[in-house]
Amino acid sequence: MAETLVPGITLTITKTVGHNETAAAYGSGLHDVLSTPAMIAFMEQTAMKAVEAFLDQGEGTVGTEVRVKHLRATPVGRLVTFRATLAEVSGRRLLFTVEADDEKGRIGEGTHERFIIDNERFMTKLREG
Repeated sequence: MAETLVPGITLTITKTVGHNETAAAYGSGLHDVLSTPAMIAFMEQTAMKAVEAFLDQGEGTVGTEVRVKHLRATPVGRLVTFRATLAEVSGRRLLFTVEADDEKGRIGEGTHERFIIDNERFMTKLREG
């Protein structure tokens, strides 16, 4: 396991809300606004990418918990900035604060937990059932 993982590691990713990320497309609502599942997926992706360069060869992370509030709707075409900051490292457990903002302000916030795994061992266990 990488020794360089320390609280404070941050990554910011900007995405444009497309029709594939809407509540209507996900089936989680009727409107062409960023869906909560898509917002959470982008938050998880940002957290995952924030630490991947700090992991040892053959390691990855898996999400295990999400506690997020979706505060405001964001229409198609608007830019959203997703930010993940590593807040806590406890062995293989990583806790992130996650945020999402569009040009009007905060649209989502919360925490996301990930665990460091050995990718090969993880896939072997899946295959074995």
